[in-house]
Amino acid sequence: MGKKVSKNGNKQEEPLEKQLWKAADKLRKNIDAAEYKHVVLGLIFLKYISDAFEELYARLKVEEELGADPEDRDEYNAENVFFVPQEARWSFLLSKAKQPDIGKFVDNAMDAIEKENPSLKGVLPKVYARQNLDPTSLGELIDLIGNIALGDTKARSADVLGHVFEYFLGEFALAEGKKGGQFYTPRSVVELLVEMLEPYHGRVFDPCCGSGGMFVQSEKFVTEHQGRANDISIYGQESNQTTWRLCKMNLAIRGIDSSQVKWNNEGSFLNDAHKDLKADYILANPPFNVSDWGGELLRNDARWQYGVPPVGNANFAWLQHFIYHLAPTGQAGVVLAKGALTSKTGGEGEIRKALIENGLIDCIVNLPAKLFLNTQIPAALWFLSRNRNNGKFRDRHDEILFIDARNLGHLINRRTRELSREDIQQIANTYHNWRNPDGNYEDVPGFCASVSIEKVKELDYVLTPGRYVGLPDNDDDFDFNERFTALKAELEEQLKEEAQLNEIILENLSKIKLMDEK
Repeated sequence: MGKKVSKNGNKQEEPLEKQLWKAADKLRKNIDAAEYKHVVLGLIFLKYISDAFEELYARLKVEEELGADPEDRDEYNAENVFFVPQEARWSFLLSKAKQPDIGKFVDNAMDAIEKENPSLKGVLPKVYARQNLDPTSLGELIDLIGNIALGDTKARSADVLGHVFEYFLGEFALAEGKKGGQFYTPRSVVELLVEMLEPYHGRVFDPCCGSGGMFVQSEKFVTEHQGRANDISIYGQESNQTTWRLCKMNLAIRGIDSSQVKWNNEGSFLNDAHKDLKADYILANPPFNVSDWGGELLRNDARWQYGVPPVGNANFAWLQHFIYHLAPTGQAGVVLAKGALTSKTGGEGEIRKALIENGLIDCIVNLPAKLFLNTQIPAALWFLSRNRNNGKFRDRHDEILFIDARNLGHLINRRTRELSREDIQQIANTYHNWRNPDGNYEDVPGFCASVSIEKVKELDYVLTPGRYVGLPDNDDDFDFNERFTALKAELEEQLKEEAQLNEIILENLSKIKLMDEK
C-alpha cells in the first residue's frame, strides 16, 4: 500500500481506493470520464463475480466425490452466485491481458456472462474493443484491478470490491461535474436521508434511483445496526438506461436483489413501473424543477390528490407521486429545490397548503450550498409521513420540525461541499429526539424549531426553516471584517483561476489557428 507524507513528516497509509483511483485515472489518457467509467466499473464488477464464482468452484471441486459438480449452473444458482463460463473468468482474462486484442476478449466475456445469467441481460458494458481504448492501458487496468482483495474470502472480496465500486462512482461523478450529478447523489446526502429515516425493514422505493446509492446505503444501515439485509426489499425505477445498468451492477456487487429495479425511457410519471406498490420507505433525489415531465398528458391523473401540479415544473408532481406510493404508515425522505418551500406559481402554493393541512409534512431540512454536483440551485430535504399520530413515534400531527443546516459541511474542493459524519449525526439526532416518545428535544435558536401548523398558517404556508428557527444566540459575535476578508480572498482565488483558464483557451485557439494556416 502506498505512503504519503503528512505535515508533521510522518508517513501515512493512503487508502486502497484512492491509490486505485489515481492509477486507473492515469490510464484514462484521451477518454472522457463519462465513457471511461463504464470501462473501469465494468471490470470491477467482472472481478467481483469471478471471485465469487472461483471460491464456490474450488469448494465444489473438493466435494466432487460427494456428488457436487463444479460445472453445473444449478449449483451456483442455489448459492446466489453468478455462473461464469471459462472464457469470462478473471484468470483467463489475466492470461490474455498483454495481447493486442484484449478488448475483444473482455467484450466476449461480458457477452458470455449475460448469456449464462438472465438477470444480467443487457446490463454489462461491451466497450472494450473500441479504437480509443489503448490495449496496453486496458491490460494494465486488468492487472491493477486483479490485485484488489486478492486471496480474500468471497465476503471480504465483495465488501472491498463494493467499497471500491462506490468510491469510483463518486470520483467519476466529480470528474464529470454537472453530467455526473445526474446519476449520483453525493454520499453524505444519502447517508443523511438514511440516518434520519432508519429503514430497518420493509419495502424501500426510489422512483428515480440513479446508480442505486439510496439502496446501497439502506442495506448498509440495516447490517450496521445488527439487522439482516434481506429484511428490506427494494423497488426502483430509472429512465436513463446507461445509469440503470450502473445501478444493476452496483446492487449485484453488494448481493442486493435488483429484480424490482426497472428501466423504461418514459420515466416514473408517464410509465409508472410499480403502479400498485405501497412502500414503507421512499428515499429519492428527483431532478430539480423539470419542465418537460409530460404534465400536459396527466391533467387527470389519480396521483394528484392535493392539487394538479403545473405543467412547467415537476416538483409537486414528484411530492404527490411519493405520497401516492406510501403505505398507511409509510415515510419518505426526499431532496427538492429550495424554491418549492415558497413557490406559488401554477398553484404550487395551494398544493403545499393542502400537504401541510393534511398533516403529511414532518420535517424540513435546509441544506448547505454546493452539496450537489449537477446544480448550484439551493436544496432542502422534505420528510413526509402518512400517519404522524401513530404508536411508533409520538403524536406530532399538529407540528413541523424545521432544521436550518446551511452552516454545516466543509469544502472538499472550491465547487463542492460535503457533510461530515458529525454533521449527519447532529441533524439526525435532532430529528429523532423530536419525533421519538422518549426523545430529549429542545429548540436551538438559529438551528432548529418545532412549530405549530397554526404558526405556519400565519406565515402563509411558507416552509423555509430560516423563517422559524431565528438567529443563533451567539450572533452578536459575528465578525463582519473577518467574514468580508474571507469572501474577498475567495473571490480573488476564483478570478485568478478564471484568468488562468482564459489563458489556456487563448493559447489553444492560437495553436488551432496556426494549424489551419499551415
